[in-house]
Amino acid sequence: MLKSLHSRHNDVFLGLLRSRRELLRLRQLDLATRLGRGQATVSKVERGTRRLDVVELWAWLNAMDIDFVEFVRELDQRLKLHSVPEARFRAGSHRIAPVTRRKRRSTDG
Repeated sequence: MLKSLHSRHNDVFLGLLRSRRELLRLRQLDLATRLGRGQATVSKVERGTRRLDVVELWAWLNAMDIDFVEFVRELDQRLKLHSVPEARFRAGSHRIAPVTRRKRRSTDG
């Protein structure tokens, strides 16, 4: 599966995540403390150099007292504004290399 770390859609996600933190007037250090992580982790996520999986996102949002489902609904609405997927996410835009059979080497010495 292709990773979306450097996509417009990920930029929308990260922008929403950061804006929610800023709306709560939390510094990166404040959020990191709530998460039991270092400030550098929050910075890396917000800059897009580190990914969050869905369980980490759930914990991240809980640390900010943000409802997970509400956040995802808002994210969905924002992503729909960018409804044309990037070429690398379109169906059929990537090819899977055909499986080739390797010849067995003779073990006769």
